[in-house]
Amino acid sequence: MKAPQLTDTSEIREVASLLIPMEQQLLLVPNVSVAEIVPMGQVDNVSGAPDWYLGDYHWRDLTIPLASFECLNGGPRPTPGNFARVAVFNTTGVSEHIHFVALLAQGLPRLARVTPEELRVREAEPENPFELMRVSWAGEEAVIPDVPGIEQRVLDYLKTRV
Repeated sequence: MKAPQLTDTSEIREVASLLIPMEQQLLLVPNVSVAEIVPMGQVDNVSGAPDWYLGDYHWRDLTIPLASFECLNGGPRPTPGNFARVAVFNTTGVSEHIHFVALLAQGLPRLARVTPEELRVREAEPENPFELMRVSWAGEEAVIPDVPGIEQRVLDYLKTRV
């Protein structure tokens, strides 16, 4: 997937966003893409699942897929720390069969009011498959994740479980 292009328009003042701590980096995502950040709860392990698939997470009377952003990108499986959270993402419409996808986070997110003046591209073509872009915002380095790509990977895996 091609990385998004930053546009310079006077109409965009700021985007309410979240900086979500992962094991070795921060994810920068718009607030609207995240349904909720919740403490680690019940996760059912799934035998034979790929390493990136951490299990079936129970949230709001639903069972949703829980994935590791690090493993999706070829890194080691993270160990949930004392402050581990689950970031529940609204899906982008890749499929009508999944409405939420969760990622393991390593702490509480921080609010970020992102303006075009503060956002700089570090790497428009990152090497990792589920990163759209590496950016700097207000002196912090972050990654913009490929949420539709993550959804598609999860969907492809879930089809094999049926």
